[in-house]
Amino acid sequence: MKTVLINKPFEIAVTDTPAVKANEGEALLKIMYGGICGADVASYTGNQPFTTYPRIPGHEFSAQIVSIPENDRGLKAGDIVTANPYFNCGECYSCKRGFVNCCTDNKTMGVQRDGSFCEYVSMPVDRIYDGKGLNAKQLALVEPFTISYHAVNRGKVKAGDRVLVVGAGPIGLFALISAINKGAQVWVADVLDGRLQKALDFGAAGVINSAKTDIKAEADKITAGDGFDVCIEACGQSVTFLNCIDCAAFAGTIILIGNGKKETTFLHSVLLKKELNVFGSRNSLKSDFMDVIDLIASGKVDVLKMVSDIYPMERADEAFKALANNKGDLCKILVNIGDR
Repeated sequence: MKTVLINKPFEIAVTDTPAVKANEGEALLKIMYGGICGADVASYTGNQPFTTYPRIPGHEFSAQIVSIPENDRGLKAGDIVTANPYFNCGECYSCKRGFVNCCTDNKTMGVQRDGSFCEYVSMPVDRIYDGKGLNAKQLALVEPFTISYHAVNRGKVKAGDRVLVVGAGPIGLFALISAINKGAQVWVADVLDGRLQKALDFGAAGVINSAKTDIKAEADKITAGDGFDVCIEACGQSVTFLNCIDCAAFAGTIILIGNGKKETTFLHSVLLKKELNVFGSRNSLKSDFMDVIDLIASGKVDVLKMVSDIYPMERADEAFKALANNKGDLCKILVNIGDR
């Protein structure tokens, strides 16, 4: 079968790999679209510490069921679906307590195990979610949406909250959408005007270009000095975490989605002084997938506005290069793998 394979950093090609067979309890899926995530780009550039090579990238995808065992979920051959790409062990303390997203031996498709950028994959039936009539492009955007949706739920964002999202990439924009869905007023900060315009298009109450103005001063103007009830960090940078500490209200909440790779130095007494609630957020749960599918199906959110471009599978290398050199004009790129 045709497969996108990262042989080593900056070396990616479409190649032939052995056909996939479904084992007992698994469905055979024909991949329709795959979304390129920041983790995939990091694997491509050699900056993903958990990736070994060669590696098939991809964990954001939609698929058509080719074959599936009898099941109690109403899933059948021909259905257009998506799936949970985080494989948990089921045995660790986190899994036993139901926190499967925090599995200590988690293996995410495209990172610790081969991903979805190939014509077919096998998938345990219990990881597959009914698309409820959504098209294949919409379903390829469900997984990244769930990351942000889970984070907003972690922070207990509620109606009337004033929320600041720092970072207007796809995860930050999905956090914006998720918080608005809870009834919050949301402002977005970024250093790129193109991304900030996209935030306004998705309903942000206002935006802050933190490359052109002082983010704390702007936060004080917006909140009359009170600070934001919730700050969501969606960059993974030291400076943006510190921005959130500065801009959060006393007794406020900070949610960390961005996967930071550098140490952050600050006086921890500020967390005590402001009595801040700081939440890390990792992956997502079955309930998040089901809620996000329902939200998109309701028509309240047009997730396809997130898509900047769609590349055919044969040009996957160009898609990865485009995102690796993204100056902020690109949001989400999809790769058409099997929608012929």
